[in-house]
Amino acid sequence: MVGAPLHSMPQRYGAFAMVLHWVIALLLVGSFSIGLYMVGLKFSPQKLTLYSYHKWIGVTVFSLAVLRLLWRLSHRAPDLPASMPKWQVAASHASHALLYLFLIATPLSGWLYSSAAGVPTVPFGIAALQLPDLLDKDRELAALLKFTHMAINYSFGALICLHVAAALKHLLIDRDGIMTRMLPGKTP
Repeated sequence: MVGAPLHSMPQRYGAFAMVLHWVIALLLVGSFSIGLYMVGLKFSPQKLTLYSYHKWIGVTVFSLAVLRLLWRLSHRAPDLPASMPKWQVAASHASHALLYLFLIATPLSGWLYSSAAGVPTVPFGIAALQLPDLLDKDRELAALLKFTHMAINYSFGALICLHVAAALKHLLIDRDGIMTRMLPGKTP
């Protein structure tokens, strides 16, 4: 990304947007992988450690997602090709809005679940960074929020798969430069 401008250009996203996109993407893969693995473990120190890592990543994703959303609201995305069918333009806008919604809702639902379960969220194990509980401890509500968090995660995962499939279609089949707008390197 050396030499990439900080702000979006008409043909591609700026360096800051690219970095946020790819860092969040990597964190989501890590968090989802840890989440899938840890739920199948019996109660153990390893499971507690993985839950901590999962929550730390969630806090980081939430923070970066808020930053990304604020950045996006103040910086215009590159224009889509005029040749793109209107239904694809509408689908692109709708899926991106849903991605932002899930980027906020997924970690927030985990935070709510942790609060209702009575398990504090302490980013990176630093007591001074402990997040406030959003809810009082409530076992029944915690069970509902655990299910909600999992349902949101699976829905988000499905949307991410659709997003990746669409990006690969634009890269490999359409070859219309849509995916290269978010890739570091020379302007196409």
